[in-house]
Amino acid sequence: MTRLSIPTILLLILSCGANWAQTPKELHPVDEDGFNILMRILEIDPNIPLDPRITEKKENETTIREKIVFRGVQGRLVPAYFEYPKDATGPFPLVLMLHGWSGSKDSWSEENNYHSGGNVKNGLLEKGFAVFAFDSPTHGDRIAENDYAPVNHYPGPEAEGRTNLMTLQEIVLGTVRDAQRGLDYLSTRPEVDMDRVGLIGYSMGGWESFPLTAAEPRIKVTAACVTPARMDAYNPIGSEHYIRGIGDRPYAMFMGREDSMCPIDHALGLYDLIPSPQKKLKIYESGHKLPVSYAPEAVDWLTRHLQ
Repeated sequence: MTRLSIPTILLLILSCGANWAQTPKELHPVDEDGFNILMRILEIDPNIPLDPRITEKKENETTIREKIVFRGVQGRLVPAYFEYPKDATGPFPLVLMLHGWSGSKDSWSEENNYHSGGNVKNGLLEKGFAVFAFDSPTHGDRIAENDYAPVNHYPGPEAEGRTNLMTLQEIVLGTVRDAQRGLDYLSTRPEVDMDRVGLIGYSMGGWESFPLTAAEPRIKVTAACVTPARMDAYNPIGSEHYIRGIGDRPYAMFMGREDSMCPIDHALGLYDLIPSPQKKLKIYESGHKLPVSYAPEAVDWLTRHLQ
């Protein structure tokens, strides 16, 4: 029998009028031994040098943006953007930003795009945050890792098939490990207050938010957006397997009621498993593309817990 938490019961009661009440899907996270194995997989080798360098620096009226390159897992080069307020006094709270499948670090610079990335980023900068976004394996400036073929998980019948030089699992878990290397670099920057680090991820980035939060104690608050569901019980990137690592840290999920990539019953099941007393589930009347109104709500969530 599925046992529901009081917050989930209240959520279901309040949602009945909106005609989207669902019974949470019963999910089966791995036990403690399985979780510890997953954490070992996500460990990074501290002996690999970061070799960071700033390859570009741009300023506008309010911010400074640096393009950074550092060595991630297996020594691969990881391009990133590090942006922070120009005329304010740091150190600043930081938000790490994880893009979605087929996106890139630039996805967080474009306003009103598929995941309103620029709206989120600019909202954070206006609140006095620094932000850090990097390219996942095979994405963005790392397209050479996929033989210069763009990633396309859902090609049309006439489209050229994906090269598949990396599996989805390798890309997701590789991103999580590269993010930890990125935080190692950021810990050397005087502009960053490492005691106030948050995380936001969209789609694939929302997926990665669960294992990254579990593996990385430096992350103090998370906003996971339209996290896709994995329906097979033993998939190493199933979000439910990492929930025990969240602990009591604030954790929010922003989801779409009509999102076929994460049915509402699965979202409710994930939410019910989150152990933190400071958790939030916001369901929008949308599909995988959330309305732009989610951006200020996500910014507010991160601001509330980091400032």
